[in-house]
Amino acid sequence: APGPGASRMTPRAKSAAGSLRAADRLCRRVAHRAGPNFSVGFRLLPAEKRRAVYAAYAFCRFVDDEVDEAAAGAGTGGTAIAGALDRWELELDRVYRGRPERPVGLALAAALERFPVPRAAFEGLIAGCRLDLSKTRYATFAELLEYCRLVAGTISSISLSIFGADERRGAPPPTETGDHLSTAFQLTNVLRDVGEDLRERRRIYLPADELRRFGVEEADLFLGRRTEAVTALLRFQLERARDYYRRAEPVLASIHADARRCAWLMGRVYLAVLDRIEASGFAVFGPRIGLSAATKLGLAARSLTAETTRW
Repeated sequence: APGPGASRMTPRAKSAAGSLRAADRLCRRVAHRAGPNFSVGFRLLPAEKRRAVYAAYAFCRFVDDEVDEAAAGAGTGGTAIAGALDRWELELDRVYRGRPERPVGLALAAALERFPVPRAAFEGLIAGCRLDLSKTRYATFAELLEYCRLVAGTISSISLSIFGADERRGAPPPTETGDHLSTAFQLTNVLRDVGEDLRERRRIYLPADELRRFGVEEADLFLGRRTEAVTALLRFQLERARDYYRRAEPVLASIHADARRCAWLMGRVYLAVLDRIEASGFAVFGPRIGLSAATKLGLAARSLTAETTRW
């Protein structure tokens, strides 16, 4: 229902308010459709923080989809996709100047009036997407980690800016542990999406020197061979991702109380994905491994009573 004073709004103000509400609804739909593992946690945030996270996530999703859809054979050349990324970069500039043109930009600009999300976070994501246009292999983990810092560091910077986080005496700074958590999320995605990245994008994120160390050929991956060597390689990736979650755990106590359950649930959902991958015998070459709605609901229920400063 309209609030007090709504009847005194000018037609232009009413139109602007209506446009923002429509933009917020769009961002919410995008988050729940494209990010089911993250969005289950978003629901636990206070309304203002929730709207801001939806807007930031939707902006990132639109940018990322430009590259993924092209790589999956949508028929759009690299030059055209680079141009699309240029246009998103221009929209980002308009957002930070308070003059957005796209609905998702309108929602993000409204969020920035309340939360100081650094522009560099979105610029890093766009840089990572540009990298995906030309790079399909990673020589070492250090090289992959640099990519993670571009595309996943966005998650950390945005989340900490909106959730709120304070440094604690004797604990690592939230920026450091937040980076560990975003890297853990990205490494989970890399492992979960091995088959999808091969089939749809002919892309291998697993470091080439680690394939050699475990005696795995690229052909083994493309053919979906679940040999002992391949399983050992994938288990190594899984344990490294788990280690990043352990290193990230101190960030939970740093996050403001009204957002901590959200952060805890996001981490628990992704840890559950790792558990499912392991329980499946590393069946990452077939359909994407995910969690049922019942499993996510159970984790959400646990977040209401769990000690949310520990996984």
